[in-house]
Amino acid sequence: MENKLESKKCPVVKKCGGCGCRGISYKEETDIKEKKVRKLLKGICKVEPIIGMENPYHYRNKIHASFARLRDGSIVSGKYAEGTHRVVPVDDCLIEDEKADAIVRDIRGLLKSFKIKIYNEDSGFGLLRHVMVRRGFRSGEIMVVLVLVSPIFPSKNNFVKALRKLHPEITTVILNVNDKRTSMVLGERNITIYGKGYIEDELCGCIFRISPSSFYQVNPVQTEKLYGKAVEFAGLTGKERVIDAYCGIGTIGLIASKHAKEVIGVELNKDAVRDAGINAKRNGSKNFRAFQGDAGAFMEQMAEAGEQADVVFMDPPRAGSDEAFLSSVVKLGPKKVVYISCNPETLARDLRYLVKKGYEALRAVPYDMFAWTEHVETVCLLSKKP
Repeated sequence: MENKLESKKCPVVKKCGGCGCRGISYKEETDIKEKKVRKLLKGICKVEPIIGMENPYHYRNKIHASFARLRDGSIVSGKYAEGTHRVVPVDDCLIEDEKADAIVRDIRGLLKSFKIKIYNEDSGFGLLRHVMVRRGFRSGEIMVVLVLVSPIFPSKNNFVKALRKLHPEITTVILNVNDKRTSMVLGERNITIYGKGYIEDELCGCIFRISPSSFYQVNPVQTEKLYGKAVEFAGLTGKERVIDAYCGIGTIGLIASKHAKEVIGVELNKDAVRDAGINAKRNGSKNFRAFQGDAGAFMEQMAEAGEQADVVFMDPPRAGSDEAFLSSVVKLGPKKVVYISCNPETLARDLRYLVKKGYEALRAVPYDMFAWTEHVETVCLLSKKP
């Protein structure tokens, strides 16, 4: 298996900013990641062996491609070179879904005949900025998002027809309008031009609705293992009241709700909260509710009202949690905290705070969610000291 894993070489590894660990074996890469987590959590928490991937290729179920017009008039698509907005042509990325890459190539091929101009960041002229493709791992449903400067897209119906002739498996096509001079990929307005405007996928036995801007882990195979471990760490028996902080579209909360008495999800993004409510209905979940707001403030209010929670799941962004959020966890005083982290540096910092405030960090398991990159995900169990 090891030899098979090392047989693939990327021709643009030195130019593209997408990967950081190519040129070493997969075993070496996972060893480096495990050592990093062990070093950062030394003296704080026991770290178990890293859970690597059986096949660390083509795992990304969400891709986004940038476009550029070369001096000879030809159009290329690919990734930005690291730290720049210069497009490195990439046709077959070794970590991206192969079907998604094929769709991007064919969209590029259609641009000329439909006279669609590529957006130029310097001049501000042109229409198409990016293309995003999301694919349901279990459902096979495919969403194509065309990120445009304007909502006016000439011959859009014929374009969709031509694209679906090449890829009949595409289930929805969305125009996303991004008219700001920004490095953000997506704008705030979505116009569905084909299909239902979202896809659904199954994860840990639950069905999730995924909109263009929904946060949904990009590696479903490893996500199932990670979330399975998180729920196992929580030790749910059906009697617990659970808080899912940073709940997004309700992924962890809905999976946990099968094993808990009640799950309360809290999330700042109103679109994600709407999707979480829809996902709860879709899965027939009667014991999961999602609220829009700041999770820290929400838990503060619960604590002040004398309410309690048995378990808090937290899955913060790369910057980790702030002290206000962590102090609200301490005030609420759940018996267990399950911390899912995408950044071991901020995880170590946050664990130190919680350990000082009466929690014990018992177990940490690293997961390789992003093979061939420097990132590592870790799930950690904390228990309140008696």
